[in-house]
Amino acid sequence: MIDALHTEDPGAKVLPYTLSGGTDNKSLSRLGITGYGFAPLQLPDDLDFTGMFHGVDERVPVDSLKFGARVLNTLLTNY
Repeated sequence: MIDALHTEDPGAKVLPYTLSGGTDNKSLSRLGITGYGFAPLQLPDDLDFTGMFHGVDERVPVDSLKFGARVLNTLLTNY
């Protein structure tokens, strides 16, 4: 995951964190499947993403989604 992220953003700092919320990983773990939360976005500094989180105006810029798609493509292609 780190290598895929660094392919698109060599200076990215990668930190582990926990986040409360819903996930299917608990059910998948019972089947022996390890799941990881990984949703790479490169958000502009002036975007109040946390302020919009799950709000009526929650959104991300298209360039952020394109960045994430490239990172995920790299990860899945090279894994």
